Amino acid sequence: MKSNFKKFLLLWTGELISSIGGGLTSFGLGVYIFQQTGSAASMALVTLLGFLPTLLLSVPAGVLADRYDRRLLMMIGDGCSALGIIYILICMMNGGASLAQICVGVFVSAVFSALLEPSFRATITDLLTKEEYSKASGLVSLAGSARYLFSPIIAGFLLTVSDVKLLLLIDICTFFLTVISAAVVRRGIGAKAAEKKEAFLQSMKEGWKVLCAKKGVLMLVAVSSGITLFLGMFQILAEPLVLSFADAKTLGVTETVCACGMLVSGLILGVKGLKGHYVDIMGAALIGAGLFMAGFGLFENIVPICVFGLLFFAALPFANNCLDYLIRTNIPDEAQGRVWGLIGFLSQSGYVVAYAVSGAAADALGKISGRGVGRGAALVVIIAGLCLSATALLILVSKSIKALEYNQEA
Repeated sequence: MKSNFKKFLLLWTGELISSIGGGLTSFGLGVYIFQQTGSAASMALVTLLGFLPTLLLSVPAGVLADRYDRRLLMMIGDGCSALGIIYILICMMNGGASLAQICVGVFVSAVFSALLEPSFRATITDLLTKEEYSKASGLVSLAGSARYLFSPIIAGFLLTVSDVKLLLLIDICTFFLTVISAAVVRRGIGAKAAEKKEAFLQSMKEGWKVLCAKKGVLMLVAVSSGITLFLGMFQILAEPLVLSFADAKTLGVTETVCACGMLVSGLILGVKGLKGHYVDIMGAALIGAGLFMAGFGLFENIVPICVFGLLFFAALPFANNCLDYLIRTNIPDEAQGRVWGLIGFLSQSGYVVAYAVSGAAADALGKISGRGVGRGAALVVIIAGLCLSATALLILVSKSIKALEYNQEA
């Protein structure tokens, strides 16, 4: 197979820019909502409504990625997702956006974004050789980390001279760049037509059969859903934890420092990649991530929070890289889109539970203890971190997961 790594880099650059823009919006809306409501539950509600369409539509979006032009689907998803952000911006320019209006805008944006993920992952398989998967996965993790590395510090400083409307405007502008990069790649390699046009439901069933063909893949997806539950709790509660005793600028610097761990790991993986021991590395990385997450919640001080946060983010790209490689190399190319859609739906279902309960739990624990929402969030983060480490042990003891590394049938 001919490598198209330069075309992948162009596509990756567009997603990097999109990630930065999305991070600006996420950070700005998080600070805006916390300042308006003082509630972790309100922040969690917005995150849940922004995530739920992506989860529910991931399976049909995966089927579409196998049936139609993947690059065109990426262009539609990226371009139309700007509509929700534009709606929020208009509401704010007319006197301020309510929590309900923000929820509507985020929901609309997420509906179109759901088209993007399966098509983007399947496009990587279209473009690259098997030997380049690990390196590409490292770069994809790096692009994903940009919303935590660059966006918070940029947003934190911009909020000292302007307000959230500027962040939304910048995010809207980034959508044009990502659509253009997808269009250029599409023109360069053309559309990859599906070999056969199955009925839509039949195509979904075939994807499920492929997913279930290897017990290890199904086991890995099941464990991943538990892992996303605990990661989602951290994702929701890290900001209110810090904002309870610091301002937005400090939060931005803190998030950027923590995300430097992901930058370093992403660069290492992007340049070197991994050559083996994927199961062992993934299990060890997730155990470490859980312990570092627990450490993040122990202190009401920026310095140890930054140290533990940096170590936490440094561990994640190694786990993601191994997970991506083990699944990608055990799925036939022609079923990549629909299977990634199913995997996204199943593995990320834990986020729904996390977003639904973590904010309310932090508010309740803060009220019961009398120490406020910040320490309530910290207690939930500590518990979630310890549970993450315990769950990761299942990866190291599962024979069916270990068999995936050698493409065996266990």
